[in-house]
Amino acid sequence: MNIAVVGLSHKTAPVEIREKLSIPEPQTESAIAQLTSYPHIDEVAILSTCNRLEIYIVTSETEHGIREVTQFLGEYSKLPVISLRQHLFMLLHEDAVMHMMRVAAGLDSLVLGEGQILAQVKNTHKLGQQYNGIKTILNRLFKQALTAGKRVRTETSIGTGAVSISSAAVELAHMKVENLAACRVAILGAGKMSRLLVQHLISKGAQQIRILNRSRDRALELAKQFPDQPLDIQPLSEMMTVISQSDIVFTSTSATDPILDRAKLEMVLEPSQSLMLFDISVPRNVHADVNELANVKAFNVDDLKAVVAQNYESRRKMAQEAEKILDEEVEAFDVWWRSLETVSTISCLRNKVETIREQELEKALSRLGSEFAEKHQEVIEALTRGIVNKILHDPMVQLRAQQDVEARRRCMQTLQMLFNLDAEEQFS
Repeated sequence: MNIAVVGLSHKTAPVEIREKLSIPEPQTESAIAQLTSYPHIDEVAILSTCNRLEIYIVTSETEHGIREVTQFLGEYSKLPVISLRQHLFMLLHEDAVMHMMRVAAGLDSLVLGEGQILAQVKNTHKLGQQYNGIKTILNRLFKQALTAGKRVRTETSIGTGAVSISSAAVELAHMKVENLAACRVAILGAGKMSRLLVQHLISKGAQQIRILNRSRDRALELAKQFPDQPLDIQPLSEMMTVISQSDIVFTSTSATDPILDRAKLEMVLEPSQSLMLFDISVPRNVHADVNELANVKAFNVDDLKAVVAQNYESRRKMAQEAEKILDEEVEAFDVWWRSLETVSTISCLRNKVETIREQELEKALSRLGSEFAEKHQEVIEALTRGIVNKILHDPMVQLRAQQDVEARRRCMQTLQMLFNLDAEEQFS
């Protein structure tokens, strides 16, 4: 069995491609079901965030497994595979394992060291188990990756004050306007990204903040987290009215299609009225055609790269410390992986030897007579167990320690032949 990852990210694809391959949580179950229905995919996990879509698989036939994932991505995005392929990356076994560790640690994020990705990896693990995509191998990989992500954040300073996508958006807004305190700000959405927007806006001096959301309760819950800053809560149905009264609008909703476009804005904005839109959603909430309006400026997640670049250099040395931790976690996973192939052979050999021991012990005790057998059975039992364990110890240690895959397989085949182990029983 082999591990592979096929995907795309902010490094390989622009937002207009990424949004076509965003798999929202309600669609995860059907996507996993479709992927596991392919003949060469045994396990699957789907990591979908605003900056990446990655599909991790376990497959006995790597080439076929990757082809099936690519086929799925083409069907899902409705993009020709030939044009989609230029945006995809594909990593196999050791590289796929290290990539998973780097993602969980925040080292592959647009914002180096950002913390939100660890929770997203954890959620991917939970959903993968819930919908029967993750089994033995990916379960171990995700657990090891989560351990790696936690270690990086506790043993290095890379996450200290790390900017998120939300804070990068606020930083960009702060660069574009002279005084955030004088601006009327609207935020569409009341999720985690919006909470971070509010937090960073307040820290930059913003005072007039409106939250628009379909669920009033959720918006009120967000407002409660900022008791010292009055937030105006409005229903999403008032969106266009509120936008017409705003200077800056941040959008962070789960809508799968744009909720703002040129036509809608033209209906409510005065010809000379200026407006800045910061869209941190993928799929995008703001249609690209709004930039055709003379006094409207729209920014999306790909426009944050300049802000993020300033953050990167200060974290580069911390990232080097983090890489050492990841090497340790990859090695721990690799040790487990190498032992996995030998487990069934070792188990089968132990079972065979144990059966022989029990049969011979039973014969010996019956010859010794019931009185002697009852009196000395524990001693004789311990003696035979000790002999068996000592005989098996060195072969088992050597088999587990064998690093070369082909050499290890030859050892296992030799064991199976010499001890006449049943291959079918071994893998049952």
